[in-house]
Amino acid sequence: MVAAGAALADEVGLANLTMGLLAERLGVRTPSLYKHVSGQEDLNRRIAALALSEVADAVGGAVQGYAGRDALAAAARAFRAFVLEHPGRYAATIGVEPSGPDDPLAVAGVRGIGAFRAALRGYEIADTDVDHALRMLRSLCHGFATLQVANGFQWSADIDESFEWLITFADRGLRSL
Repeated sequence: MVAAGAALADEVGLANLTMGLLAERLGVRTPSLYKHVSGQEDLNRRIAALALSEVADAVGGAVQGYAGRDALAAAARAFRAFVLEHPGRYAATIGVEPSGPDDPLAVAGVRGIGAFRAALRGYEIADTDVDHALRMLRSLCHGFATLQVANGFQWSADIDESFEWLITFADRGLRSL
């Protein structure tokens, strides 16, 4: 049911996802959904955990066997591709807080951070600066991908070229540390 909710969120947008719409899609009555989730907020949290896990898998798989700029580029491209393919489920991840270290959101979040951390291993980043580098990388990738999903780049420059420029910019910045 959560996977169906995530797919529907991708299709109609997270803001438009309702228990009633999901029940209709599944061919059941809305009260039947409450056997699986406690309500809309619970469904959205579960979609967020699924999305974070999928992002971690995508980025982690992409960086395997790469180092330095190649790992950075693979991670950034995998993240962007996920957001473009799954805008609704990715939207569920924004601003949701884990309830504790065993919360599926926290577990998936740690895996995702680990995947991005692996992408940064080829750079000489002081331990005290790794969190800053991770935040910078997430901000760049998140910002670009969410703007692209929202059709926020309406000028003539090629979007893929701009994204490659972003990767080069991040690589140069990380190398200069």
